[in-house]
Amino acid sequence: MENIIKDIDIISGEEDTNSDFKVTAEENTGKAKRLYIESYGCQMNFSDSEIVASIMKETGFDTTSDFNNADVILLNTCSIRDKAERTVRKRLSQFNQVKKANPELKIGVLGCMAERLKEKLLEEEKLVDLVVGPDAYRDLPSLVSLAEDGQKGINTFLSREETYADISPVRLNSNGVSALISIMRGCDNMCSFCVVPFTRGRERSRDPHSITKEAKELFDQGYREVTLLGQNVDSYKWSSEENNKARLNKKENEVSQVVYFSDLLEMVANVDPKLRVRFSTSHPKDITDKVLETMKQYENICNYIHLPVQSGNSRVLEMMNRTYDREWYLDRIKKIREILGENCGISSDMIAGFCSETEEEHQDTLSIMDIVKFDFSYMFYYSERPGTLAEKKYKDDIPLAVKNVGSRRSLTSKVPFHL
Repeated sequence: MENIIKDIDIISGEEDTNSDFKVTAEENTGKAKRLYIESYGCQMNFSDSEIVASIMKETGFDTTSDFNNADVILLNTCSIRDKAERTVRKRLSQFNQVKKANPELKIGVLGCMAERLKEKLLEEEKLVDLVVGPDAYRDLPSLVSLAEDGQKGINTFLSREETYADISPVRLNSNGVSALISIMRGCDNMCSFCVVPFTRGRERSRDPHSITKEAKELFDQGYREVTLLGQNVDSYKWSSEENNKARLNKKENEVSQVVYFSDLLEMVANVDPKLRVRFSTSHPKDITDKVLETMKQYENICNYIHLPVQSGNSRVLEMMNRTYDREWYLDRIKKIREILGENCGISSDMIAGFCSETEEEHQDTLSIMDIVKFDFSYMFYYSERPGTLAEKKYKDDIPLAVKNVGSRRSLTSKVPFHL
């Protein structure tokens, strides 16, 4: 077992929280105030923090990498698991001492945790001055001013249109080579275990011309790789008349032109053949043969797909409301191999211990790992999230000790995993 562990890239679920976030870089252009941001969770949050930094820069803030030097501290949070929220709570308790030493310091919570808890967060965390959801970042300057006047600032309104398409993000923690480009926001999938549709709202696709413009600007600045980001990039769907997918689906025959994800991939690939293009995340029900053919056509689109399966058992997948079964997923894998070849990298996400999952059903998840031979994956044990369909409909009946054992059985698969 020790040799297996040495061969696998593992991050312990109990790792020190200081390694779980990214912080703003040090920038001193002579502005009057300093902003410090900690970003937790997914790449979408890191991309959002770049948007926040850009908005605040326009209103008189430089960024700092040391919260002791900050006038405003913002935590851009994740709610996907209970551990993510506990990490933020612990961090806020650590900032209590910082605020006692500097009473004028303003502390804000952004993102999914802010959206989920809303006013309740202000009641539970007395040191918090701002609570701002992921669609309200344009309002941050006025909310900070409100906090500076001694009032609490809150905006958790979810928009059906906001994409921040006109904002040029300030690149944080940049290596000058790779950059993130957000192409859509929200999620319509309503997986029973997932809180994202409630914290990020309905799917909206960003104007493709603003995306290619951003990619071109990045290339001209020396960047050579971009990652197109979305909760479900393959469901990207835009027209000049409508960017909200649900509304666009209803009147698709009435609009003059629709841009799909395969079209957008081609547009970005054509920015320059020396610009490498990646994307994340894909949903198995939406990744089309057209997307795969486009990847094959352009050498600068990287042959790598993150395709979360979540479970290898069809009954569990149905309870998760994933809208596909085991056979559908394996068929998509077969098509990827057929079109892009055996060397196309494939990674995944998996959940152990979902409601009522049996030992035999968990073995189906282990077996799909052996069949697909993922290059990498994230293995989680199920964490019930308030307000989700699973929380309302199913009993979280698998003991934590059993979930932990299940999530760590991936060790025997010799597939690199983050736990």
